[in-house]
Amino acid sequence: MREALCQAQCAAGLHEVPIGAAVLRDGAVIARAHNETRARGDPTAHAELLAIQGALGALRTDRLEDCTLYVTLEPCAQCAGAMVLAKVGRVVFGAYDPKAGMAGSVGDLLRHPRLNHRVEVIGGVDADTCGRLLEAFFREKR
Repeated sequence: MREALCQAQCAAGLHEVPIGAAVLRDGAVIARAHNETRARGDPTAHAELLAIQGALGALRTDRLEDCTLYVTLEPCAQCAGAMVLAKVGRVVFGAYDPKAGMAGSVGDLLRHPRLNHRVEVIGGVDADTCGRLLEAFFREKR
């Protein structure tokens, strides 16, 4: 989670929503990313999606079954769908997202019984730190 938080702080410094992600395999960071929606002019350029793409490229595979994705905020529907499609083994997230979270808050796409892959989910890890980073960012914007 430290690497994901570092990425989130980097995003905040670039005036992006401070969400960071990191993909690890066997304890080693395979890929890391932060939100780049403003920089890319692309509302889909979420930290998780960019980290997944980076990990798939680095490992030259289409599956991340033996990887853990750390992210500072509960994944949205887009990112949860990408995790299912990439067959991510585990996701560990920080703050819960009661407005868009798809790992239990609004829905649970990551563990939906009708999908062909279910992701192991661990939520609330360092949630206070992750949440404070987001709160501070949005407080400045308002």
